[in-house]
Amino acid sequence: MKTEIFEIDTSASQFVDVSGLAHEFCRRGGSGFLNAFVPHATAGLALMETGSGSEGDLQDAISRLLPREGIYRHSHGSKGHGADHVLPAFLAPSLVVPVVDGAMQLGTWQSIVFVDLNVDNPIRQLRLSFLAG
Repeated sequence: MKTEIFEIDTSASQFVDVSGLAHEFCRRGGSGFLNAFVPHATAGLALMETGSGSEGDLQDAISRLLPREGIYRHSHGSKGHGADHVLPAFLAPSLVVPVVDGAMQLGTWQSIVFVDLNVDNPIRQLRLSFLAG
């Protein structure tokens, strides 16, 4: 199994499209499966359309579902940090994508998006692993 850890900077955006990184990682891998994994308790991955306003729609949906008020038992860190710790229950910290001849088999409008609402730690990790089939 081929695996590598990449640093993701979420200081400019809480939604980072990592599809290009994943495509490059898979390019010489043949056929098999890509596993993307976020080793953090406050971040997740989404498989979604980007660039059409969907990131803002996801942000709004998360805000409705997980408000930033001080209503959480987990209350250290910046305001709303408790919500950050609940996020991975809704946006999984990992996903698997089939790869054929070095190309991820994503749909036309699908992208892999790293979602990190935790403003306390903007430098994060993404582990990509390729399991050849």
